[in-house]
Amino acid sequence: MKTSRFLTVFMDYLLMTVGSVIFCMAWTSFLIPNGLASGGLTGLCTIIQYGTGIPVGLTYPVINVALLILGFISLGKAFGFKTIYVIALTSLLFDLLPKFPQLEVLMDEKFLVALVGASLESIGIGLVLLRGGSTGGTDIIAMMINKYWPVSPGRVYLYTDLFIISCLLFVPDKGLVDLIYAFVVMLGFSFGVDFVLLGNKSSVQILVFSSKYQEIADHMIHEVHRGVTALQSVGWYSQKESKVLLIIARKYQMNEVVNEIKRIDKQAFISVSTAMSVFGEGFEEVKTGLNVKKLKNKEGDDGQ
Repeated sequence: MKTSRFLTVFMDYLLMTVGSVIFCMAWTSFLIPNGLASGGLTGLCTIIQYGTGIPVGLTYPVINVALLILGFISLGKAFGFKTIYVIALTSLLFDLLPKFPQLEVLMDEKFLVALVGASLESIGIGLVLLRGGSTGGTDIIAMMINKYWPVSPGRVYLYTDLFIISCLLFVPDKGLVDLIYAFVVMLGFSFGVDFVLLGNKSSVQILVFSSKYQEIADHMIHEVHRGVTALQSVGWYSQKESKVLLIIARKYQMNEVVNEIKRIDKQAFISVSTAMSVFGEGFEEVKTGLNVKKLKNKEGDDGQ
């Protein structure tokens, strides 16, 4: 049991370390050497470097430490050791990596730089978030604001990123084109993080319209091992009653399910839509904040 726990913790910190390195290299190897910026605390520190010459390796830890102190005062012990570890590591990397100019990748095509930088940044942050860590920055601001005002964290991120990116207009030699590239990085990062975090957890809802619905349903349950729900339906043109099959599957299972349906009935009509969240056995658990075990014990006591 202790060995399993140790391996879990070891993997957490290993992947957070790898993610932090990838995240920092996205900035020090691609975005900063090519004069690009984005949102978030790193984007703000980058803009400060462009405007004043003060390196990110100095402003990033100073601002993060200040935010951590404010966070502890405002929120109490809301930050885990993983967040502190990631902030300390990324602060060290932002100071260390620029000392190796051979790691810088200079490119003439800034749009490509923006896409590569955003991709690497999202992979790095995604790995950190998957293991329960955080890079601090605007995360702390969002938590503090959300505590005292009914503003969603997503809206705080949006407003802070818009404000930070807009600051580019006050930097000498930066203009509207740099602003556009910063938004490209921000959008690419947002989509990339969603892909890394959701990835194979994304689900699809498949509706199957076929006269061979019974054969398809049996095949899905016994051979493909997917749950099926049969919904009563009426074809309004033919006025014939039938059944529509509802199948929920992971996104990576979609092709297998569709191919198996088409193998049974080539004329089957299939509708596929993305399911934002699927809760239940085989998918995600509903996070209610309640201790289910305690509730069951309480119900047992009440029954006595």
